Amino acid sequence: MTLATAHGVVLDGVRGVVVRVEVAVSDGLPSVGVVGLPDASVTEARWRARCAVEASGRSWPNRRVTVSLSPAEVRKHGAGLDLPIAVGILVAASALPAGSLESTIFVGELGLDGRLRPSRGLLAAILAARRAGFTRVVVPDEGACEADVVPGITVVRAVDLSQVCRILEGVDPGCGAVRSEVRTDGRGSGERDGGEGGHAHAVSEIGDLSDVRGHALPRWALEVAAAGGHHLAMVGPPGIGKTLLASRLPGLLPDLSDDSALDVAAIHSVAGRRRPPDAFTEPPLSAPHHSASAPAILGSVSGGRAVPGAVTLAHRGVLFLDEAPEFCRPALEGLRQPLESGLLTLHRTGWNGTLPARFQLVIAANPCPCGQRTGSGTGCSCAPAAVRRYASRLSGPLLDRVDIRLAVDRPHPAELESTDLPESSAVVQDRVRSARARMAHRYEGLPWQLTSEVPTGDLRRRWPPGPDGAEVLRDFERRSPNLRGVDRVLRMAWTLADLRAAPAPGRDDVAGALALRGAHLGWS
Repeated sequence: MTLATAHGVVLDGVRGVVVRVEVAVSDGLPSVGVVGLPDASVTEARWRARCAVEASGRSWPNRRVTVSLSPAEVRKHGAGLDLPIAVGILVAASALPAGSLESTIFVGELGLDGRLRPSRGLLAAILAARRAGFTRVVVPDEGACEADVVPGITVVRAVDLSQVCRILEGVDPGCGAVRSEVRTDGRGSGERDGGEGGHAHAVSEIGDLSDVRGHALPRWALEVAAAGGHHLAMVGPPGIGKTLLASRLPGLLPDLSDDSALDVAAIHSVAGRRRPPDAFTEPPLSAPHHSASAPAILGSVSGGRAVPGAVTLAHRGVLFLDEAPEFCRPALEGLRQPLESGLLTLHRTGWNGTLPARFQLVIAANPCPCGQRTGSGTGCSCAPAAVRRYASRLSGPLLDRVDIRLAVDRPHPAELESTDLPESSAVVQDRVRSARARMAHRYEGLPWQLTSEVPTGDLRRRWPPGPDGAEVLRDFERRSPNLRGVDRVLRMAWTLADLRAAPAPGRDDVAGALALRGAHLGWS
């Protein structure tokens, strides 16, 4: 009996798990068995591997072949293990040198003609290989451009199994190079083409804040939300500019760090999407339609595999729910946990686990079903009971987790007629970046990046507000029955202090946070 070991990767949620593929070729009736909790697609890999080996001009061992996949308790799914199974069989049959598999991961689906085809979650697989200490990964040439952004590992592309064999024999070097930093389109990490503040791509794709006329308070609220990572809700009549404002928030956020950009790209890779190279470091924007189901928003499980929902696709970015009261109740209430923890826990038949979901929530809603309940409400044709039912679709516990709550009204005519050009996204983004730099300095060496992520106990003990700010906060705490609201006011006060480069929140910062917190979003 001869043994060989290759390595592949399977997906567990949105992360890759390295799988040890052990192959034994022994005497006995010709057969191929696969053990180690494989699903149907992995079990069928033996037939694809055999046809691919023969199509590549190599000899299939006419003996008993046993393929063991470990760890055995992890369910294996997908066609990405085709390549390591085929390579392991060839090495066990002495058709390839045994030492060629060291420190190498193989990822890819095999066609019957031996060609390599990409499998879902390629970027997540490469990141898993790097975390496990492997130095080289062999991937299909088709669709492998996203693999070029992973630093610190050699990515070798191959067209078919025959080329993989030549690479392992040292005859063909393949195509690949070690990346020392995240590269998107030839520039360094996080760089963008031209424009003030280096924001040309974001402006062209999501619009610029200078497009918004008037709305001084909502514009300021967007800046505060971007600086501190706060959630935002806006209520106002249709056509007033709520969607326009919300769509500008991603353009105010700083570029993602290299690690965050890779994590986001890996999530989109698992979902079958691909991040554009020129927008690789931009925070994602997920804006599902209000008819989306709860599994589409929160995530689901199909065939024992987790399918990321809109909240996971918005990780490190923005989740925008336009016409929020029209979303189904389970989807809205399911947002409570990720809003607090940044994680979404799924318990479904076939898979239990957590998915990343640290996003900024932006809610836009009309004040009533007809949308005209503003001012005195004389233009509204809705019955009072209909207004109450409409408002109750956004529950109190959900809105309580939203930091900034604004009633958006029509801008004053003088604002609309003004010829002064409003501030651009790049100008506001510079202030946001400066505020976040102060937060990063304050939380250096700690597991938090933004004030909105700091646990309340730590924030109160280690970073209390100034004396005058503490007085205003205590007065609000005495009058408020909601302690969570007090905590969120303190977080926003710190963000306001960072925006004006103050050492600690003062009276004006706490008062400004209270104003942004709002009382009833215009519903009564």
